Amino acid sequence: MTMVGTKRVIFYQLSAKYMEREEDIPPESKEVMYYSLAIGHHIGVFDCFKPQLKCSGDLYDRIISALPEASEARRKLAGLHKFGEIIVDATHTKMLLAAIDTLLPDADDDMGEWLKGLRASLEAIRAEPAIYLMGRIM
Repeated sequence: MTMVGTKRVIFYQLSAKYMEREEDIPPESKEVMYYSLAIGHHIGVFDCFKPQLKCSGDLYDRIISALPEASEARRKLAGLHKFGEIIVDATHTKMLLAAIDTLLPDADDDMGEWLKGLRASLEAIRAEPAIYLMGRIM
């Protein structure tokens, strides 16, 4: 695993989506518009993100190291080192929430605070599956 070290890790949360359009969408076409939002950016849909979780690279590396080596949660979070960014969506919530539950009892204050923030973001995703997080090394 390549360590992040002194760099910062920031997870952004989807805060809004908008379509690049000049006209309003008629009410009878709303379902088509929502489908279009779901299928992606190639049709002129833009995601708006806001910073949600921040930590030092050292803290992020400690969190990854605390996870069991062969776990899916470790593989997912370590993907940030491999790819430079990761997406956390509704398909990851159950696995990451379980990992947080195992880490929190032994976490120090910094780790515990970050994990609780991640838990809150995952709960928001569980409540509204269109929300997701994008993690990046800065």
